[in-house]
Amino acid sequence: MSDRDDLRRGYARGRARDEEIRAALVPLQPGERTTALTVAVVVAVLLAIGVVVGALTTDDLGDKGGTVPFGVFLAALLLACAWGMWHTSYWAVLGFEAFLWFQVVMATLALVVASSWAAFAVCIVVIGLSGWLAWKLIRVMARIQARDRVPEPPDTLS
Repeated sequence: MSDRDDLRRGYARGRARDEEIRAALVPLQPGERTTALTVAVVVAVLLAIGVVVGALTTDDLGDKGGTVPFGVFLAALLLACAWGMWHTSYWAVLGFEAFLWFQVVMATLALVVASSWAAFAVCIVVIGLSGWLAWKLIRVMARIQARDRVPEPPDTLS
């Protein structure tokens, strides 16, 4: 038996497993919100509030490379994600998940320059919580896609 045959069998097993997982997914019903989705909405709103408060109350924001208009823009983006996630929009969940993974990368890089144990601990907490929430949102996105792929039943009244 060749390596090529082994590779084909491996891909076939992977496709079969993927189809089995997709078939077992319960589509997210309109108006249904999982715990992870609700937590993501709350986190997005709290981050938006924190960004605006931080931008408006920091005296040396310009020295740190930030501006108030960008803070307001970022807060608006987070609120748009929160609104979209509340209405179970796939793209809003995907955008917020990208934001979370970006936070994981930035907090990981910040570990290199952490100047105290407290800063180190904050980075670890951000990495852990952002990674956990982003991981939980993957299944939510799959359930939203499953809902969007279910064909509408034919209208028998007309």
